[in-house]
Amino acid sequence: MPTARESLLEAARTAVEERPWPLVRMVEVAAAAGVSRQTLYNEFGDKAGLGRALTDHRVTGFLDAFREHCAHRSPRSCDPLGDAADWIVRAARTDRLVRASLTGCRCAGMPPADQRPGRLVAELRERATRALIPHTAPPARETLPDTCETAIRLAISRLIAPPELAP
Repeated sequence: MPTARESLLEAARTAVEERPWPLVRMVEVAAAAGVSRQTLYNEFGDKAGLGRALTDHRVTGFLDAFREHCAHRSPRSCDPLGDAADWIVRAARTDRLVRASLTGCRCAGMPPADQRPGRLVAELRERATRALIPHTAPPARETLPDTCETAIRLAISRLIAPPELAP
């Protein structure tokens, strides 16, 4: 059974997927989670605290899923960095909170966040490097962190300026 915090975060996620953050009401989030408004305020303090917790929760889930994705890639994959970059783009396109955190694009319809794109890039770089280093030849190991960061930044650029689709 989920905790009150987990239920509230899930209710807030659902609400922010349905409407812009300024239109999300605390009373509705509490009701959807099956808890009192007081429980919601005790857990998060205020709406901004809920927004920051929600964004942190979504980004943490994204980072954990990325680590799992990298860990389960075949060491013989012909393009592990391209695959990781594609995974980042697909995952971020399905979660606007993650996408906003990665790109730094905070519109008025988004909850407040403490996430900084540079910090997320550094965390993704570290996770990709740790997963790939055992399968990387010694000369390339020295540049692997920089190569990982380049692939990650290219993935983020695809989120900011998606490629034109052929008509």
